[in-house]
Amino acid sequence: VQLQASGGGLVQTGGSLRLSCAASGNIVSFNFMAWHRQAPGKQRELVASITRSGVTNYADSAKGRFAISRDDAKKTMYLQMNSLKPDDTAVYSCSAALTVAPQLSTGSYWGRGTLVTVSS
Repeated sequence: VQLQASGGGLVQTGGSLRLSCAASGNIVSFNFMAWHRQAPGKQRELVASITRSGVTNYADSAKGRFAISRDDAKKTMYLQMNSLKPDDTAVYSCSAALTVAPQLSTGSYWGRGTLVTVSS
């Protein structure tokens, strides 16, 4: 089972990006999923999360600008980021609690990050 984040890049202040987190493998169900970010010299922080039932939660810095969503049929989670600011510059990574076959065990998986750079 693997998670792969993509969609990062260089964008100007006020611009938008859409990140994707694609899962691969024999996944039975997607449970709690989340986006995190780590800026240079700072600790990693939770940006947004979404439960299996679709309940979302956001860091104060992301509220009103970011939107997390998921498409379990495509095994993909998204983070739509609007009104980007230089403070949003960071490596964004995704995590998910997945139930996998054939063991039907649930574990936490992390994807390699994608760099988002917002220029002023």
